[in-house]
Amino acid sequence: MAADTSNREIISTRIINHPQEKVFNAWTNPDQLKNWWGPNGFTNTFHQFSATPGGQWNYTMHGPDVHNYENESVFEEINAPEQVVIYHTSKPEFHLIGTFEAVDDQHTKITFHQIFNEASVYEAVKHICIPANEENLDRLEKVLEG
Repeated sequence: MAADTSNREIISTRIINHPQEKVFNAWTNPDQLKNWWGPNGFTNTFHQFSATPGGQWNYTMHGPDVHNYENESVFEEINAPEQVVIYHTSKPEFHLIGTFEAVDDQHTKITFHQIFNEASVYEAVKHICIPANEENLDRLEKVLEG
C-alpha cells in the first residue's frame, strides 16, 4: 500500500495549447527549460543537465531579489512523451512528477505534482510554492508560444 502524501503535496494542472511532444520537450531540452523554469522574475544558469534516468541537473536560480539559489536534482524517470520524474536533492527535498497527457493533437493536459519528503517542510514552503508553480506554468506557456 502506498503512503498517503496528501499532507505534503502540491498538484497543479493545466491544459496547454500545444502538442504533447512539444510540451515534453520543453521539460527535457535545457535551452527551453532554462527560459521558463522558476517563478516570475527568475533566470537560470545550468551547470550540469542530463535528462536521462540518473542524470544530474545542477543549476543556479537568480532571483529578482539579486540572490542566487543553488539547486541540485536527479532525473529519476523519463518516459517520453508522457512523464518526467525529478528528485530535488537540495533543500527543500521533493519529488516532482510532470505528466503530459495528450487531450488531442494540439492540446496537452499537464500535471505538476510536487511531493515533499516532510510535511513540516511542505507547511513551511507551500505559501511560496503554490503560486510559484502556477507562475512556472505561465512561463512555460509563453516559451511554447514563442
